[in-house]
Amino acid sequence: MGVLFGCGIIAFIDEAVFHQLLHWHHFYDRSTPAAGLVSDGLFHAFSWFATVASLFLFADLRRRDALDTRRWAGGILVGIGAFQLYDGLVHHKVLDLHQIRYGVDLLPYDLLWNGAAVVFVVAGLVVLRTAGRAGRRAGAADRA
Repeated sequence: MGVLFGCGIIAFIDEAVFHQLLHWHHFYDRSTPAAGLVSDGLFHAFSWFATVASLFLFADLRRRDALDTRRWAGGILVGIGAFQLYDGLVHHKVLDLHQIRYGVDLLPYDLLWNGAAVVFVVAGLVVLRTAGRAGRRAGAADRA
């Protein structure tokens, strides 16, 4: 669930900042501006669906007293990084749906976008690993 929440939040931030406030690109820039706006709407709908769905799952875990907030936080970081890396590599480079900006040297933008993604994924995996160790120690203490 944290991964889904992370994907939803970073997609929302991407849409709000880069698409709407800065006007740097649309989700799909290989057609008309109208098609770009429609693609942004679908992208925005995805971000909210992922965010709201993950919050329902979060609430269910809290209700069942099964929520591990460290795992939730680690999942968020992995979700942010995984989505950003997927966007930077697949959407930007493989499918060429859009670029971060146009008319500039893309290398610094690509390095920052994808580098930050890797940092988020690694940080999330460290948090998840730490949470897993803590959970195993707590389980062993309960059995002793």
